[in-house]
Amino acid sequence: MISKTAVVETSLIGNNTEIKDFVVIGADVILGNNVIIHPHVTIESGVVIGNGVEIFPGAYLGKEPKGAGATTRVLEFEKKIVIHDNCSIGPNSVIYYDVEIGRNTLIGDNASIREAVKVGEFCILSRGVTVNYNTCIGNHTKIMDLTHITGNCEIGDDVFISVLVATTNDRAIGKLGYEEERIQGPKISNKVAIGAGANILPGVHIGEGSVIAAASVVNKDVPPGKMVAGNPARVIKTISY
Repeated sequence: MISKTAVVETSLIGNNTEIKDFVVIGADVILGNNVIIHPHVTIESGVVIGNGVEIFPGAYLGKEPKGAGATTRVLEFEKKIVIHDNCSIGPNSVIYYDVEIGRNTLIGDNASIREAVKVGEFCILSRGVTVNYNTCIGNHTKIMDLTHITGNCEIGDDVFISVLVATTNDRAIGKLGYEEERIQGPKISNKVAIGAGANILPGVHIGEGSVIAAASVVNKDVPPGKMVAGNPARVIKTISY
């Protein structure tokens, strides 16, 4: 079921797949069975869409990173995207090349996922979430509205990150240019919970099962199983489950 107004350059389309009005799909795109692509979606060449995926209006899959002469980081990526079965890609979301999204994952409205990112299965990246380059997000992790995940970041399984959380990766705040070994985001272990408005500074390691209270500024490592709060964040108690 392909709309007459759609531009479809691939023949690799599964059964019961719907392509609606004004969709643009490049050559060599692979679409699984029971896929729904809503109006005004663009899918560039090299994208693989699994079974049962739904892509809502205005989404753009396969954006090529462009430095425009303004970035100091070298842009390295492969022209591929893999979206596994039963994912939902929200309206006006942008997924750059070199991204893999695990099955049963929800990408919310206006989300942005940069190159060299892997998102696990059964995850939520909610409305307006931004995930920067070279980041890995584990399974069953939820990241809520308007949170920013910085480049070179690691996030484990079963993590909950609330709204308006900021993570950063450069303690020099851009004054020393880009050096891969120095520009490092936080490492957030399994089963961590981070409250609304927290700020997690570069290179910080948050231990497994710890809790970051709302509006905390975390400037040093957090041991496993601890709750921290404040600016700067300090341990206020041990968590027992």
